[in-house]
Amino acid sequence: MTATDILLPEATPGAGRSVEVDLLVVGAGPAGLYAAYYAGFRGLRTAIVDSLTEPGGQVMALYPEKNIYDVAALPAVKGRELIAGLVQQAARFEPVYVLGERADTLTNEAGKRPRAGDRLLVTTDKGTRISCGAVVITGGIGTFTPRPLPGGAEWEGRGLTYVVRELAAHAGQDVVIVGGGDSAVDWALALADIASSVTVVHRRRHFRAHAASVADMEKGPVVVVTDAQVSSLEGDDRLHTVHVRHKDGAVTAHPAQSVIAALGFTADIGPLEAWGIDIVDRKIMVDTAMRTSVAGVYSAGDITEYAGKVRLISVGFGEAATAVNNAATYLDPDQPLFPGHSSDDPAGIGAAAAAV
Repeated sequence: MTATDILLPEATPGAGRSVEVDLLVVGAGPAGLYAAYYAGFRGLRTAIVDSLTEPGGQVMALYPEKNIYDVAALPAVKGRELIAGLVQQAARFEPVYVLGERADTLTNEAGKRPRAGDRLLVTTDKGTRISCGAVVITGGIGTFTPRPLPGGAEWEGRGLTYVVRELAAHAGQDVVIVGGGDSAVDWALALADIASSVTVVHRRRHFRAHAASVADMEKGPVVVVTDAQVSSLEGDDRLHTVHVRHKDGAVTAHPAQSVIAALGFTADIGPLEAWGIDIVDRKIMVDTAMRTSVAGVYSAGDITEYAGKVRLISVGFGEAATAVNNAATYLDPDQPLFPGHSSDDPAGIGAAAAAV
């Protein structure tokens, strides 16, 4: 099951339209989707905006087939399955998805810098205007772009890719993976029993990936080539050979119908830096209530920073709940900060939601 297997609400607006909600979530990654669920639990009408065209953020864009092991109660879950579950969890409250659009400007409804108590107006790069009482930013690392494989641009779509969207797409292929981080090693392990062959090329001797994963890779059928770099790709309409230059200058040829360049990515938080929020080293500074320096704007997940911050999906879930609950009391000071336990309500909506 994928995130897009679960139908998004038909109320999803087109570019240039107007949306009016209680809470806007900026970023549709794991923390953002959980924030949307929790906002619904608090009885808040919610919209989610993301520059990507499907929910899931970095998880769906970069490692949908990768197993994630640090989500409570799930011994292992593939990235796409986690996102599908989060979309389904939020769906009961019918959040409005504004996908393929970047949150661009933040003002009050008069077009000025917002002050406490103002209705907020977020305008996207495609002209959609979202009026809301509060904002929760869960933008992860911001807009991210895979680092390109030198000399590989002409092979994109002809055998070169930067992410494994579906493991089955590489069944029976000779696959060369370039990189030495967790993604490169995880994909090598996942493809070892599916592909005809898997070769990992890393420019250094030692890998940055988890030591246990590297050890598993080195024990299996994966061919590991270190102190080497891909020098060129060769093929006709499709890729068929990868040439690898070794540290001693020797060049070896490896059959490959697929090259996965796992070279990391660059990130940019873009327009958020102009929102008047206190940002240090591309991270949004928050307090213990996940408040930013702008009234009515909260933040959660990897994009946040505070003393003792730990960047894990599991931490992001807790921060999202904290941000939404505090946003709920900002919107209505008569509401309690603690909404009660969902298990106390058979409908799973909560006393606080019923009171709104």
